[in-house]
Amino acid sequence: MAQRSTEAQTEARVLPPDDPLRARLHNELHARPIPRIHLPALVVRVAVRHEGVSPEEELAHIRRLGGQEKVDPVAGNFLRVRLAGGLLRWERHTEFSTYTLVQGLPSLEPSLEANLLAHLIVAPEWLRQIPGRTLAAVELVMVQGPVEKALEMARPWFGERTVVASVMGRNGHSCVVTDFSLRPDGFERMVVVAPEGTSETRAGRIATRLLEIETYRMMALLGFPVALALRDLLSHWEEALAEITARIREANRADTELLDELEALAAQVEHSIAQHSSRFSATQAYHALVKARLAELRETPIPGTQTLGEFLQRRFNPAMTTVEFTANRLMALSQRIERALALLRTRVDITLETQNQELLSKLQRGQELQYQLQRTVEGLSVAAISYYVVGLLYYLFKAGEKAGLALVPEVAAGAAIPGVVLGVWWLTRRIHHRLERARGEA
Repeated sequence: MAQRSTEAQTEARVLPPDDPLRARLHNELHARPIPRIHLPALVVRVAVRHEGVSPEEELAHIRRLGGQEKVDPVAGNFLRVRLAGGLLRWERHTEFSTYTLVQGLPSLEPSLEANLLAHLIVAPEWLRQIPGRTLAAVELVMVQGPVEKALEMARPWFGERTVVASVMGRNGHSCVVTDFSLRPDGFERMVVVAPEGTSETRAGRIATRLLEIETYRMMALLGFPVALALRDLLSHWEEALAEITARIREANRADTELLDELEALAAQVEHSIAQHSSRFSATQAYHALVKARLAELRETPIPGTQTLGEFLQRRFNPAMTTVEFTANRLMALSQRIERALALLRTRVDITLETQNQELLSKLQRGQELQYQLQRTVEGLSVAAISYYVVGLLYYLFKAGEKAGLALVPEVAAGAAIPGVVLGVWWLTRRIHHRLERARGEA
C-alpha cells in the first residue's frame, strides 16, 4: 500500500527533479523553532565558545543526561531534548554553542540572593562540565502579572541595584527588567512580567529575543579588545608611514632603501588585516543582529528608568564604534601605504629608465667611436695592402726588365699605384657590404 502511494505521488509530480540542496535550504526556516514556554517559567541560557570542541563532544555531553543515549541533532547543529520537568535546547553556531533550559519557575521568594540554580532540572555539575569556554550565562525569570506593576514585581529579584526596564510590544504586552550585572555564580538575571493569558508562543518569542540580544552582544564585544590592542600599533605604523613619505618628498629621488622599508611596513599591516579582519567582520554582523533584535522588542520606556536600547546605546554602541573605526583605520592605512608604494615604484622606474637611457647613449657613442676606428683601420689596411701589392709589382717589373722588356721598374711601379689602391679599396668595400648583408639576414 505504501509503495503504491509513493508511486502515485511520483506520477502526480509535475516538477523537474529537485536540486540536491532544495530540501535543506527550505527546511532551514524550521531548523530552530521558537520554544513554547508556559508561564511562570525559568529559562537558563549558557553560551560557550566551542573553539577546539567538535559537535560530537557536545552531543556526547548531552547524552550523559538520563535517557538521551540516542539523541540525533537536526541538520547537525540543533537539538531539542525533553527532560523530566522541562526542555533542553542545544544550538551550534559558527563560533559558539548555546544550551538553553526551559522549566517551571521554582517556588522561591523573589530576592537578590534567590538561588535559582539549585532548582534546575539538570545537575550543576553537568553545567560545569559543558565543553568550551563560557561567554554568556543568563537566568531569565518569566512571571505573570499586570504590566503596569512589572517594575514593582521585578525589583525584589535585583535588591537595591540600578535596573533598566522596557515595556515590549506595540501594545505593551509585557515588560523586561534587568541590571546587566554578573553575579558570583557567573550568571546575569533578567525578569519578564507578562499578563495573564499570554500565549506560550509569545512567551517563547520574548525569551528568544532577549537571550539572543545578550548572546550576540557578548559575541560582538569580542572585537573590542582586539581594537584596543591595535590602537597603539596603528599609531606607530602611521607615524612610520609619515616619516617615510616625508623622506620621499625631501629626497625627491628614488631610494631602494625607502622602498624596502615601505614594503616591510606594508607586510606588517597586511598581516594584521589578515589576522583580524574576520573578527571585525563578525563583530559587525553580531552588532547588526543585536540592533535587529532590539528593534523587534518595540520598546517603550517606563518613567524613571532607561530602556534596554538606551542603556546599550550609551555603553555598547561606543565599543562597536571603536571596533568599526579601528577596522576602517587599518584599511585606510593599507591604502595609504599602497599609494606611497606606487609613487615610490614609479620614481624607481623613472630612475631606472633614465639610467638605461644614459647607458644606451654611452653604448651608442662607443659604437660610433668603434665605427670610426674601424673606418680608420680600413683606410690604413687599404694603404698597407696597396703597399705590398705595389712592392710585388715592382719585383715583377724588375724581372721583366731583366728578361729584356723595355721597362723601367720604378716608373712602372709608380704608374700602377693608383690602380692598385683603387682595386684594393673596391675589394675591401665589397667584402664589407657582403658581411653586413650576411649579418642583417641573420
